[in-house]
Amino acid sequence: MKPRSRPALRGGRVTAALAAVLLATSAPAAAADADAPGAHAPAVPLRVATYNIHAGAGEDQVFDLDRTAEAIRGLRADVVGLQEVDVHWGARSDFVDEARALAEKLDMRVFFAPIYDMDPATQGGERRQFGVAVLSRYPLLYAENHEITRLSTQTPDPVPAPAPGFAEVVVNVRGSHVHVYTTHLDYRADPSVRAAQVADMLDVLAADRGPKVLVGDFNAEAAAPELAPLWRHLRDAAPGSGGTYPAIDPVKRIDLVTVSPDITVAGARTVASAASDHRPVVTDLKLHRRGR
Repeated sequence: MKPRSRPALRGGRVTAALAAVLLATSAPAAAADADAPGAHAPAVPLRVATYNIHAGAGEDQVFDLDRTAEAIRGLRADVVGLQEVDVHWGARSDFVDEARALAEKLDMRVFFAPIYDMDPATQGGERRQFGVAVLSRYPLLYAENHEITRLSTQTPDPVPAPAPGFAEVVVNVRGSHVHVYTTHLDYRADPSVRAAQVADMLDVLAADRGPKVLVGDFNAEAAAPELAPLWRHLRDAAPGSGGTYPAIDPVKRIDLVTVSPDITVAGARTVASAASDHRPVVTDLKLHRRGR
């Protein structure tokens, strides 16, 4: 059984049963179910971005979560997949719950999916967590923290093993439901762990119906052999958008937005910003399938 995680509303944590009610009734006016599902309903626009926030530190290595929030706000995205998110992790991010803080600063809903969940730094303190997150202006109907193969950075002599941190949410976009997944793949030169992670992610996606968007820091460029299986099921939404890493004078495009064939890509761009060591990527999408 894959562990289920609790959705959070605007940075707060609620039970899964209550979340379904609260999230459905707290949607902004623009997200109301104004259009009934139907085969001839107009396409629904959705702006999706991906951003590795470097735990809130910029290219200058200075922690400044307000700067991070401003960079995200500037994307004007409806849904943002985040990587390298600290939650009470350590001194480098002032032990801040970054997922909750960003959601509150941006007035968005959030789901945080930890990769690592460690004991508190001090007795009686908060658990130290690090992982990925999804911010959304629209209601989250469902959220889960899936396991994929990982090679831990927190244990000596690690071996590849299942570990959490592959986030999935179902977003209600004006009555159209889309699965959004956020990932952070292995950074090492050896591609074998990334290859296993791609296979694991595709297994998760295969269990879900309807339109799908997979975003994240893949730590590999789109043409890398270990990513090839993705392109049998998804397509690169921003192939000509430019490099994403490092943020200053990027030489690699490793931060990707990918979509299922039933989603139209209306536009895509990489955004120059030094608020992280990566640049964000923002895409304008159109959803055609109504309902689930």
